Amino acid sequence: MWRIAIIDDDRQLLQGMKRAIPWKEIDAEWCGEAMNGEEGLHMIERVRPDVIITDIYMPIMNGLDMIERLRGEGYGCKIIILSGYSDFEYARQALRLNVSDYISKPVSIPTMKAILDRTLGQLAEEEGEKLKQNELQQKLELYEPLVEKEWVKSAVAGTSAGICRSEDLPVPYRFWVGTRHVMLGVELVRESRACELGLSDWHLFRFATSNIVCEVALRSFPHFEFTELHGGRSALVIHPPAEMGEEVLQQKLEQLGIQLIDCVRRYLKLVIRVGIGRLKEQWQQIPDSTEEAFRAIDLKERHVAGGYYLYTAAESADGAAYPGAMRPVKFYQELASAIKTSQQTQAQQVIREFTGQLEQAESLSPEYLQMLAGELWGIVAYNLYEVGMVLEDIFPNAHIAKETAGLTEPAQLAEWLTEKITIICSSRQWRGNSKHRQAVDFITQYIHEHYMEEITLGDLTDKVFISRNHLAIIFKNMTGETFNTYLTRVRIEKSKELLLESNLLVYEVAEKVGYKNVPYFSTLFKKHTGMNPTELVK
Repeated sequence: MWRIAIIDDDRQLLQGMKRAIPWKEIDAEWCGEAMNGEEGLHMIERVRPDVIITDIYMPIMNGLDMIERLRGEGYGCKIIILSGYSDFEYARQALRLNVSDYISKPVSIPTMKAILDRTLGQLAEEEGEKLKQNELQQKLELYEPLVEKEWVKSAVAGTSAGICRSEDLPVPYRFWVGTRHVMLGVELVRESRACELGLSDWHLFRFATSNIVCEVALRSFPHFEFTELHGGRSALVIHPPAEMGEEVLQQKLEQLGIQLIDCVRRYLKLVIRVGIGRLKEQWQQIPDSTEEAFRAIDLKERHVAGGYYLYTAAESADGAAYPGAMRPVKFYQELASAIKTSQQTQAQQVIREFTGQLEQAESLSPEYLQMLAGELWGIVAYNLYEVGMVLEDIFPNAHIAKETAGLTEPAQLAEWLTEKITIICSSRQWRGNSKHRQAVDFITQYIHEHYMEEITLGDLTDKVFISRNHLAIIFKNMTGETFNTYLTRVRIEKSKELLLESNLLVYEVAEKVGYKNVPYFSTLFKKHTGMNPTELVK
């Protein structure tokens, strides 16, 4: 309901207006009155009306001076002047002060109602526009981190072809200009432990891996970005200090690689490979360092430490073994994106472009093509698994190793891969459309970033524009768990980490993972781990 105040030194007029205006009909209420501008200012400050009807000539302070004071203080309500004087100078001043209407006394009730209807209609439109702007701003603030993460991913993989100039860099990454960069690639080894993970476990371990990588990297390098790439691959963009020499940098990178392998093995019981690219002076060269890091893993270039899958890029690429013009990481990323969104035409185009480059390469060995086919099949499997599909369900009787062993020409690789992608994209086993997969990805990431807060599925429905009941079904279908079960698992895993690695008391840990009721936290903890929180730290 709108609030209207009237200011006039004629008490009879005040009372008459108060009785005559059809308040219910215009969905408004009388909220205050005053008999001069000074009283009006105090009243307005107290009741904050949406509309002010005021006279001009009044004792102590006139209406125009009062309006000027209000506008000077930034008060933007609607103001209607009701005056017995129709002087042009007054009208000019009223226009300057952004007055909504200027009415000469006497005024009939139908005329006043029409003016109020028009004024309140304008207010409703403006409020609606403000609401839209606020909602848009909230959405921008909510999705901005996700957009930035996608941009980093495209910059790392070399898929952001449209952004080459430094002035086009997003504001948070302008510091990349004039800074050195080196890539560290991380690849999850597809051994039995990784293959046994359920879909919800896969999401959980993916976030856990990113947390470990970032926490360990921060000990050695204060400036870096982490991004997930295709399948089981991720990468660190490291920006070493200008004063750090290349020899010292290489040592620190190798130490970091060993620490990452150790920590992921110790805490997650998973095996990773790490590759180190070469140092680059320009941010536009970051994709080159990315390719070098993963090429070092693929070809096992310069094995750094015994007992560790840690490799560093060779000084010069062996063009025969791994064509220098080829950019597998970029290709993998583009193909993965097309597969996850079931864009068959885009996937086929990406395959044609890449295999066309392969055909132009010299001394391309069958072994390289077969290795590439195996890598591609693994990436396809990972990306389908992330959206709730199992590749073996689509190809139950496939003998992939035997099929890839017969690939000796790029054209054969293109034909084989295109056929597989066509079957996948036309499969009816997709669980939910692209919007649903994006919604679940957003929710799982939101949980990992806000698990310490009070979160309900209902809170997230407005963020992904899906009803609560429908969202609950989608989340369960795509992760294998309910929203609450997944949230609880994340919180319990984080609490285990805090109990083991910090000196916090049980009640402090409970608060840090979103539980205010300590007995309830202890009950949940025992249910999920088989022991009480206090038993874990003994």
